[in-house]
Amino acid sequence: MEKFVLPNLYCPFPTRINPHVEVLADYSMEWVLRYKLMDRESLYQKFSKAKFYLLTAGAYPDCPLEELKIANDVISWLFIWDDQCDVSDLGKKPELVKSLCNRFIEILNGAELTPDDLPLGFALRNIRQRIINRGNITFFHHFIHNFEDYFHGCIEESNNRTKLIVPDLQKYIEIRSFNAAAALCLNLIEFCNRVNIPYYLRKHEIFKSLSQITIKILGWSNDIFSVQREMANGEVHNLVIVLCYQQQKSIAQSIKTAAKMHDLEVNKLIELENSMPFLGEEVHTIITKYISGLHSWIRGNLDWYTHTGRYEIFEKIETNSKTFEILSS
Repeated sequence: MEKFVLPNLYCPFPTRINPHVEVLADYSMEWVLRYKLMDRESLYQKFSKAKFYLLTAGAYPDCPLEELKIANDVISWLFIWDDQCDVSDLGKKPELVKSLCNRFIEILNGAELTPDDLPLGFALRNIRQRIINRGNITFFHHFIHNFEDYFHGCIEESNNRTKLIVPDLQKYIEIRSFNAAAALCLNLIEFCNRVNIPYYLRKHEIFKSLSQITIKILGWSNDIFSVQREMANGEVHNLVIVLCYQQQKSIAQSIKTAAKMHDLEVNKLIELENSMPFLGEEVHTIITKYISGLHSWIRGNLDWYTHTGRYEIFEKIETNSKTFEILSS
């Protein structure tokens, strides 16, 4: 049994909250109930305690209400699906996970629903229709692409679970860049803040790096705060756990290492922002709004951890007794 404390992660960005937060709090549960996304009262209670609406309101502080509702539904959908993969037996059935993920992509691309589709499929169809009604085709194309990447990470994780494999650090960073769904959430900055990112800017190396670094920041903070919960579930896809196995360190030491990695990425993000070349007034406005969205996500994510009941933090933790194989990249 090992004692540890969670670190104060570096975040120089101010807290901002969407003025529609109270409306969103009431709406959030309504949508989940409408599509019957959970089959037990206890799961609805856990969903309520998670307070995902606070994450959404902090991540998109300038978003109009209707777009905010859609973003919240996407985030709720992702967390519910993530729980099914992490906690239930589904996560240890890679072929079934792959089949479901492929079906979800078909639904996002406009396939007709059938009685055999899961409630998650019906909910995803609702999200699709509302985004198309309020967004643009270019945005939705990138949205689906990011969903495909996310599902790729889910399938990779499922394969590892069946083999009791702990990926090595480099392999885990690669998997985490997909399965954290952070790219999807950052993609929603465009939708929520009504930012039209031109093709040449989207392909700019510095612009891409801004998103990639932010994805790491969000992933590492999540891994630090969720490590107790994931160890209790026998989950190994977590930076702290990977560091513990690969470097033969204690959980407490691995948390400190993960925190340093997080803070390093925050500093890299700030340095990169300062090195962004001036590409004209119009592009500068777009970049400024997008970077503001990145800052809001980083700060809103950290603030949410202080309010959510999703990750119960205890003073003591015990490492899982299972033996895992280190997977080389």
